[in-house]
Amino acid sequence: AAAPLASQTPDTATRSPLTAHRIRPLPAFFHSLLIPGWGQSKIDRKLTGALFVAWEGVTLGMTLKAAGEIRYLRRIGSDSSRIEDKKRERQDWLTLLAFNHLFSGLEAYVGSHLQDFPADVRFRPAPLGIGVQAIIPIRIP
Repeated sequence: AAAPLASQTPDTATRSPLTAHRIRPLPAFFHSLLIPGWGQSKIDRKLTGALFVAWEGVTLGMTLKAAGEIRYLRRIGSDSSRIEDKKRERQDWLTLLAFNHLFSGLEAYVGSHLQDFPADVRFRPAPLGIGVQAIIPIRIP
């Protein structure tokens, strides 16, 4: 039997940039569910991850602010309707905090599925000037 030619053996020394930071969908989901933005950073979607981290900071800060205002209103003996309003506000911020975790996990899950999608998708005007054409390069192994 003849030995395979050098060009027929796969090169294992170099890795494609697409497979360098491969993460499976479920671990990406759970990373971002635990800490928003973590899964996005693992699949090299740093801007998206930073947006989830920023929103996490806003919602957490506003939750703590509302909790402090509830303590203050109780300390000064404010009427119960103002305290209940602040409790509802805190509950709203906690709900947004929970949704941020959920959406961050879902985005990391979908993003990990789309890691191999080509980044160089381009749009250009259609030939007759009506609509657009999308050019998506496809690699067939």
